[in-house]
Amino acid sequence: MANLTPGGNASLITSTPRVSVTWSARGSAASDLDVSAFVLRANGKVGGDADMVFFNQPSTRGVSAGPFAQASGDALETRIAFDLPALAADIEKIAITATLPAGVAFAGMPFVRIAVADGAEIIGFDVPTSGMKEQALIVGELYRRNGAWKFRAVGQGFFGGLEPLAKSFGVDVAAPAAPAPSATPPPAPPPAAPPPPAPPKISLSKISLTKEKPGINLSKPSGSFGEIKVNLNWNRGGSPPQRSGGFGGLFGGGARSARGGIDLDLGCLFKLKDGYMGVVQALGNAFGSYEGEPFIQLASDDRTGASTDGEWIRVNGRQWSQIDKILVFASIYEGVPNWASTDGVVTVFMPGQPEIEVRLVEGRSGKTCCAVAMIENVGDAMRISRLDTYFAAVDEMDRAYRWGLRWSAGSKD
Repeated sequence: MANLTPGGNASLITSTPRVSVTWSARGSAASDLDVSAFVLRANGKVGGDADMVFFNQPSTRGVSAGPFAQASGDALETRIAFDLPALAADIEKIAITATLPAGVAFAGMPFVRIAVADGAEIIGFDVPTSGMKEQALIVGELYRRNGAWKFRAVGQGFFGGLEPLAKSFGVDVAAPAAPAPSATPPPAPPPAAPPPPAPPKISLSKISLTKEKPGINLSKPSGSFGEIKVNLNWNRGGSPPQRSGGFGGLFGGGARSARGGIDLDLGCLFKLKDGYMGVVQALGNAFGSYEGEPFIQLASDDRTGASTDGEWIRVNGRQWSQIDKILVFASIYEGVPNWASTDGVVTVFMPGQPEIEVRLVEGRSGKTCCAVAMIENVGDAMRISRLDTYFAAVDEMDRAYRWGLRWSAGSKD
């Protein structure tokens, strides 16, 4: 096996290398380190935003990443698989990068290592992070030389996080939405014919948990997660709805049908650090409590046909140290159990963190309950894992995840 130093290179003996980036789980903001790959042309730029592979876009032609930040002993690991013959002929290089949040430098990371494997590890490089003040790092690169592929150990620091690094490679990053104007501007003259629409810019602000990226670790900002909000939204179907506000319309999906559509319910199983376990759901009026135990509350269960933004659970992040884990689930209370027609999505919102969504895409007809996600307290940090697993009933889900609650028939009335 070749152990490289910065600037060193080695030939690849396989056209389908597997690259892993590992780093210390005890490093500064370890759970927030992001690994990305940029597929580059001769000018050192991407050909389009599809050439950036990262947590929110885990694959492109010839490159597939995941799982991301997976625990591996005392380290975290992200893996990237390459199919070099599948790359376009004008691809000259693939840069593999690591980035930390603003204000966190790689000097606080005890180790960062990149390895190339063909079954067994064939090339390795330990990045010298001591004294490194930068927040971004080009760890290594695959590059084409005289028709053959090689690997180069880079270890080059870059000031700024993922967004400025992506822009340096030519990625068109979506800017945050501009604030609404304070006054209505005067009418504008009729516009000229609009130009063809530009391709959408890549977003770094929302994380979709998928089979390829099933989980994410979040560190606690400023000593508290604040108010954590979990939303379930779906396509109701049925007769034409009436719309209103609810929680402010954070989602623009269809409104709940007053009659004839599917009625999904949001709920959760919980376990506190002191061993107290239970369920928060509309059935049996088990709405929970935000300020007192279990520090989890179902905001409402609207069956009037008026809500446009689905159902909400609030979790008191100020009491996160008292919560062990939460299993978020959705169930079909009324309507034919056909998950494919719901277009269901659960999204987690919290201050200072990206939106995290899980789409309900694996459902089978006849199953009335979906275990959507597990939210766990891991050393006072947070781990959110996609489940998207379906059951005939909630008690079956309880047994599958070994909660051990006693169940009986219930009603919302």
